[in-house]
Amino acid sequence: MTARHTQPRHCRDGALRIGLAEGGGWTTWDLTPAQVATLADHEGLLRMHPETATRWRLRAKDQVGSVRLGSGGGTVQLTITPKVPVDRLLHLVSYAPDRARFDPRPVAADPRPDLLPALAHAFVSAADRALLHGVLHDYRETDDTLPVVRGRIRHADQLRRRPGVPVPLEVTYHDHTPDIPENRLLLAAARRLLRVPDLSPAARSALQRLVARLDGVRQLPTGAPAPDWSLNRRNARYGHALPLAELVLRSSSYEFGDGRQIAVDGMLVFMWQLFEAYLARAVGEALRVRIGGRPEPQDRNFHLDAKKRLVLKPDLVHYAPSPHDGVLRQAVVLDAKFKTKPARDDLYQMTAYCVRLGLTEGHLVYASGRPNVVEVPVGEGRLRIWRHTVDLARPWRELEAAIAELAEKIDTARAASAGRLAP
Repeated sequence: MTARHTQPRHCRDGALRIGLAEGGGWTTWDLTPAQVATLADHEGLLRMHPETATRWRLRAKDQVGSVRLGSGGGTVQLTITPKVPVDRLLHLVSYAPDRARFDPRPVAADPRPDLLPALAHAFVSAADRALLHGVLHDYRETDDTLPVVRGRIRHADQLRRRPGVPVPLEVTYHDHTPDIPENRLLLAAARRLLRVPDLSPAARSALQRLVARLDGVRQLPTGAPAPDWSLNRRNARYGHALPLAELVLRSSSYEFGDGRQIAVDGMLVFMWQLFEAYLARAVGEALRVRIGGRPEPQDRNFHLDAKKRLVLKPDLVHYAPSPHDGVLRQAVVLDAKFKTKPARDDLYQMTAYCVRLGLTEGHLVYASGRPNVVEVPVGEGRLRIWRHTVDLARPWRELEAAIAELAEKIDTARAASAGRLAP
């Protein structure tokens, strides 16, 4: 098949803009030796075949996003367009920001006014969970001038500023304060989202409550970079909200130029990894709200063999309170498949999950296709494997409704079944 030849486009600084499509065919590009060398250094992103010394055929692999590569005359902006619109993509990333790889080097893009509303709901939910047990405080060293001693006196400053005067005093003390990088980041993201005109009333009210709870936290100056933070035991409950806050600020870091291009942070993501993480976390959260308990995305607590050498890797195991004693036990197992056609191997895999976890219901979720159910005899009983679909082509607001509907179906199947296989 002949590859389509593409006319070159350039960014305002002269960098070549190469646009490929997720799952697309070959396209032909005129490249300089320096640009060829740049792309060859990133062979994990695309396939390359030469036609002539200066004409090359290119085809995307299995990542999507946009990133700036190389330097000088070899600079290339590579954009691999996903099959889903960018607002849908960011909605998925908002549930799994750890699956995206960001690059601070700016890439040119088209303005999209609907990106931030797609992030607002997930950010509000994560921030509410982060602050469930109160706003995080930490000790910060503060220099101040006070009429009484607090902490320690800075004698050098006292003598230089007020020689022979006993008060006020130049002191340094440790203040237990909410004004820490983590809270500044949450506040900056909340204020940025409040400037979005088409937020839902519920999201706007939740953001206003979040801002009020962060009283005493300083606002970031205009144009200031996001504060640095690292995950640790102290801030572990902020672990989901902080990456989302950074995502909000990245998605709003636009520099309007000639009205046709904007500059945003680069981002690359494997769609299959993103789909799996999104389904696990979104469905897990919906089940937690619906039936209580605890979702465990990518649960690795079960093994297929007695010697515990073969780890089972379901995308989601949800633990729900037992109706008999209230103890949390595995109640739902789910696996996401970023493919269009079901395979027999998927059924074999889910059968192993159900048997090992002692469940009579298993759930496979595909990106497209027709839902159905397969009954599998096991001993004197049988288990049912449900095959669901979540259509990523739907608007992101409809995706939220689809996840809630899926959680309802899973709960209904769980309640109607015997629940657990006989030991």
